[in-house]
Order: sequence, then structure tokens, then C-alpha cells
Amino acid sequence: MARAKENLLGAWAFLIGVILAVIAGFVPTINLQIGLWAGIFSAIGIIIGLLNITSTETKEFLIAGTVLVIVGNFSQEVYNALPYVGSVIKALVILFAPATIIVALKAVFDTARN
Repeated sequence: MARAKENLLGAWAFLIGVILAVIAGFVPTINLQIGLWAGIFSAIGIIIGLLNITSTETKEFLIAGTVLVIVGNFSQEVYNALPYVGSVIKALVILFAPATIIVALKAVFDTARN
């Protein structure tokens, strides 16, 4: 029963995080670099990494998360040409970077334990 509650919380965190990232991309007054919003996205990302990704999903999530973070950080042309899309990508990077770090640390500890 406890695992089902963790999956539910993780699934909601993922859904809420992605929805907030899209909303933040279209609201120019939200500063994604510092402050409250960066903290909210980071906290949701940590929850996603801790509760939503199982050991069987680790490899796929790490590949996808790493690609998202790398491409998102090197997409300055997109940010200039399409500012709203760029803001959504920035918000997703802020959301998924902590999740990817948490999942990577879990994978390292699982590998060390085995």
C-alpha cells in the first residue's frame, strides 16, 4: 500500500511540474532563474526523482533527462527566436535537472550495493 501512495504522489508531482512549467513559460513575470519559482520547480523535481522513477525505469529516465538538460542548456537560439517556447524549456530543465541527479544517485547506490 505504501508503494502505491508513493507512485501516486510521484505521478501527481510529475503532472503538476510539467503543467507549471508550461504555465511559467507563458507568464513573463515568473523569474525562473532565482527565488521562489526555481525552488518550487527544484522541490518538485526532487519529489519526482525520489518517488516516481522505479529501478526498471532508471536507464530510460537518465538518458531522457540528461538529453533534456543538455539540449535545454544549449538552446539559446530557441530562447531568442521563440521566447515562450524557450521559457517552457528553461522551466522543464529546472524541473528535471534535480530529478535526474536524484535518479542518478539512486542508480549509483544501487550499483554499489550489488
